[in-house]
Amino acid sequence: MEATHIGTCIEDNIGFITLDRPERFNSLDVRTAQDLRRAGLAMARDSHVRVVVLSGVNGVFCSGADLKYIRAGGEPADLAYLTPEGRETPSGYGERFKQILEYLHSAIAEIRRAPKPFIAAVDGIAAAGGFGLAMCCDLVLASERAVFEWAYSKTGLTGAESSTFMLPRLLGFRRAMELVLLNPRLDARRAFDLGLITAVHPVATFDDEVRRCARSVAAGPTEALAIAKALMNQSAGMDRLDAHLDLELDHLSRIADGSEFAEGLEGFFARRPPQFAKRA
Repeated sequence: MEATHIGTCIEDNIGFITLDRPERFNSLDVRTAQDLRRAGLAMARDSHVRVVVLSGVNGVFCSGADLKYIRAGGEPADLAYLTPEGRETPSGYGERFKQILEYLHSAIAEIRRAPKPFIAAVDGIAAAGGFGLAMCCDLVLASERAVFEWAYSKTGLTGAESSTFMLPRLLGFRRAMELVLLNPRLDARRAFDLGLITAVHPVATFDDEVRRCARSVAAGPTEALAIAKALMNQSAGMDRLDAHLDLELDHLSRIADGSEFAEGLEGFFARRPPQFAKRA
């Protein structure tokens, strides 16, 4: 099946995966999440690819799951893909999230297992699932206009896409709870100071700096770096990531069918702060 919103290419042993859905701020519907997983798996297993760069188009990295798609009920053909024959296509916000996250979580797990480095090139917003997708990569390069936001609490969600797994490991428990409870929007410099990202570069030279970094990694000892990544994964407890992703998926899909997400979704599209206390 031809990818619809994911671009891929390989240049000089560097694999490029590009989220290309600018009309929806590079958010993910089911098909896009499927294509991202497929692209990540192919790059991870291609022995000619020594490093992979993940980015978005039009000055946006990724805004997470497509809330407009979820509110509209999704596409029946997409939603039926994971539904056993003979069963009705699932209804409810939770099931729509679940169908997207099944693929996105699989892509995230593949990034961590891959015997090669993945570089997130973040130019613009990385929020919710886009934030988690960036955080799971081995290196995170940001332009000066990059913005990082946990964002789930804005719509009454619990966190997914590896964010509740990666944040305590990247920041420590106290700082991680600050991001979850207060949800600050972090500019690139603040994200760098906190240790969330690897480097910050001017917008005008960002693409060149990303390629320079990727070329440097690609020129390194691939087998040794793969083993070092595996050892670092083991040290950080990444062997528990798959189980944690399952927990994130279960909790988010459950709470998405509750009153808090209904209020959060309503507030999101009305462009007003959600009134969670009034729904209690």
